[in-house]
Formats: sequence, structure tokens, C-alpha cells
Amino acid sequence: MGEAKNKKIITVATTGAWPGKENNPNVPIEPEEIAGEIYECWKAGAAVCHIHCRDDRGKAAMEFAKFKKTVDLIRSRKDCDIIINLTTSGGVNLKEDDRIRPFAELGPEMASYDCGTMNWSHSTIFENNPAFLEKLGLLMQEKGVKPEVEVFDPGMIYNAQYYLKKGVLKAPVHFQFCMGVAGGIKGSVKNLVFMKETMEEVAPGSTWSDFGVGASAMEILYAAVAMGGHVRVGMEDNVLYKKGVLAENNMVFVQRARRIIEEFGYEAASPGEAREILGLK
Repeated sequence: MGEAKNKKIITVATTGAWPGKENNPNVPIEPEEIAGEIYECWKAGAAVCHIHCRDDRGKAAMEFAKFKKTVDLIRSRKDCDIIINLTTSGGVNLKEDDRIRPFAELGPEMASYDCGTMNWSHSTIFENNPAFLEKLGLLMQEKGVKPEVEVFDPGMIYNAQYYLKKGVLKAPVHFQFCMGVAGGIKGSVKNLVFMKETMEEVAPGSTWSDFGVGASAMEILYAAVAMGGHVRVGMEDNVLYKKGVLAENNMVFVQRARRIIEEFGYEAASPGEAREILGLK
């Protein structure tokens, strides 16, 4: 087995706040669908699962019962040691207490920490105000949950530096670069280099992962691996496997990411190895 530096973490994001069955009928929506695909993605090489849930209409929601059922189903698979990472966003215009409750009560190892407010998809506001971010970071420390610091533009990296200085976040930070989202930074190799260099300047010693939405998906996937980072794949970010072809399931994205990692001479990290890389207890 290679050393930890040669291990690359694959995170699978199966569902997200978007898309729906109308965008791709294979998107898992119900807890049983989500948990089933996560299990198969774990077998295919995913070390982390990033979980969103939907309401009974299939819409973005932070309904605690849906999260609990999904997490319970994953944990009922006694052979599955995948790292559970729960969203704290779940969509836009959601109550802060609802955003917090799943990670606060279900005890995942990780949860997302969206490090700033943005104009989401040129249509609405994705709000993460300073008071909420302070509350969120301190509660994650209290609960022993590692933040996955999601950044959609370089300014959010500097926000993370501010919260590190305040003690709201603790080093080493794990960043998730979210690229190609309308309202955020475009997905390109040039921009990824800039994001990585900015992170290294303001939060040295951090780990990072990346994904590209839509047309930037493959460019960012290859670039992230080539630059020594980790990767996120799945239908939260892309419903097409390639241009004009709907993805059959989330496993095909994990399988492709693993092949790319191996072609670069690396190995897909197991959940245990990912825990070591991320400093999880």
C-alpha cells in the first residue's frame, strides 16, 4: 500500500439541493435510494459521502427525519465504514436551526461549512451571515464534527482565515473548492491554481478537494488530481456523465474518478486512510 501522500480521497455527493427526477430520472431522492447508492459508491472507492435530503415533494429541505433515516440506513450496513458528511445548507432560505440540527444530533464525522454569502445562480441569495458562521463553527467544535469549508470564490478563503484567527475554525482546515456554480468562480485550471495558492497563503497546512459543475467537470477533475488534491463527484454537481449522456447512477462517477486517480499513479483512499489524511478522530 502506498504512503498517505499517494492516497486521494473521493467524496460522492449523490443528490444535492438540485437536481430532480425531471433533470435525470436516476437521481436518488428517497432515503432508501440515497443510502443504497452511497453503499455502492463506497464499494466502488468513495471514502466520504456528502448528504443532502429532500422533502416528500422531492424539493430541497433540511427535514430531520429524512436525514436520520438516511444516516441510520447507511450505519445499518455493518461492513460500510464510509465517512458521513452532512450538509448544513440543504438549499436556500431555510431556517438556521433546521440547517444545524442534523449534524448536531446525528453525530457525523464531518459537515459542510459554507464560508460566505453569495448570489446563488443569479436568482436568489444563499445566506451564511457572520453570526451564523460563528455559531456553526463553534458548535461543530463542541460536537467534534470537522467542518468541510466550502468556498465558491476566493473571498470565502479569506473569510476562513478570519474565522481561524477568531478560533471559530481550527487548523488544519479542509477546503472544498466549489467551481463553476453560477454566481461563483468559473471552473478552470487557471482559477484552480489561484484558489490553491490563495489557500496556501492564508491557511498553510490545509487539505483540499475540488469539483467542477457542468462543462468544467472533467477539466477540474483532472486538474485537481494532477495538482495533488482530492476530488468530489456525483449527481449533486452533474447529471450528465458526458455531453448529451445522462448518468446512470452515482457509481459511474466514482468509478471514473478512481480510474483517473490510478492513471496518475495514486490510489483511492479508503475511509480509514481518509480519516488519517483529514485528521478525524
